Amino acid sequence: VGVGQDITELNQVMAEAKRVADDLTRLIETANAPIFGIDVQGNVTEWNAKASSLLGFSKAETIGRHLVSNFITEEFKYSVDEVLKSALLGKETANFEFPMFTRSGERKDILLNATTRRGPGGEVTGVIGVGQDITQIREVTDEQKRVADDLSRLIETANAPIFGVDPKGMVTEWNRKAAELLGYPKEDAIGKDMIISFIEPENRSSVEEILQKALAG
Repeated sequence: VGVGQDITELNQVMAEAKRVADDLTRLIETANAPIFGIDVQGNVTEWNAKASSLLGFSKAETIGRHLVSNFITEEFKYSVDEVLKSALLGKETANFEFPMFTRSGERKDILLNATTRRGPGGEVTGVIGVGQDITQIREVTDEQKRVADDLSRLIETANAPIFGVDPKGMVTEWNRKAAELLGYPKEDAIGKDMIISFIEPENRSSVEEILQKALAG
């Protein structure tokens, strides 16, 4: 006696599930962002083409190896491990910044989003990390800070009185020479109305006109 079962619908569901899985795999592999995955033990399960090109380690070299132990610098091992452990507990993390080093020792600053990966039954199977290489952004930001610090030092130590005001005319800069010349320390000047507090009444109109023109560009 033969007992049959119509598995047409089951085959269709399985085929659709495979198609979705294949699409996801291609998406991860070809994404223009470094993406890695780990299992619940912290071992690498995903390492896409962008991660390989950015860090210099091929997929074959990374799969199965412990991510934190092998690819994170000593000073950041603990913090990265905590983020990944939290994701394994279902607590996802966005915009976590940390450095990774390439095979040649070059530092890459990564902005990471760590997402919990779950199986068909909802059980946690690992973590997917989607990164963004912000090395150049960090370098630009550091340079801007350096220039701003240099400018602040230049203003403070200049052998001429220098002051700054915001669009409302409130003092925002008051250097050492201004304090020495006018007798008002910086803490007494910052936040006060420049015209009302430090300009003689007969000169206020002309000075205000000059400041308004400067504020207008």
